[in-house]
Amino acid sequence: MGNVRRVASVMGIRESAIEDYERYHRDVWPEVLAAISAAGIQNYSIYRFKTLLFSYWEYEGDDYEGDLAAIDDVPACIRWNDLMATLQVPVEEARPRSWLPLPEVFHLK
Repeated sequence: MGNVRRVASVMGIRESAIEDYERYHRDVWPEVLAAISAAGIQNYSIYRFKTLLFSYWEYEGDDYEGDLAAIDDVPACIRWNDLMATLQVPVEEARPRSWLPLPEVFHLK
């Protein structure tokens, strides 16, 4: 495997959807978890502050863009992302239906 890449991003969530969003994430579909793991993503967390979601994961592999694109080809992931899009609200400057990548400011190893 390749080097580890740390990824953090932010997304909004509809206030009325917080309960549903958290319920879905207590029981993420197994096919979605398998696709994420197969893409080299590990140590994945999502945090919430009011109506902001912050995600963090580590990617280990050699083809970051290709491995992430492979997730979007998995039927369960397509359905999951379509469902999450009904609950989420992209933050300013983000592409539609996309989390906004955050620059790393500090890292202590």
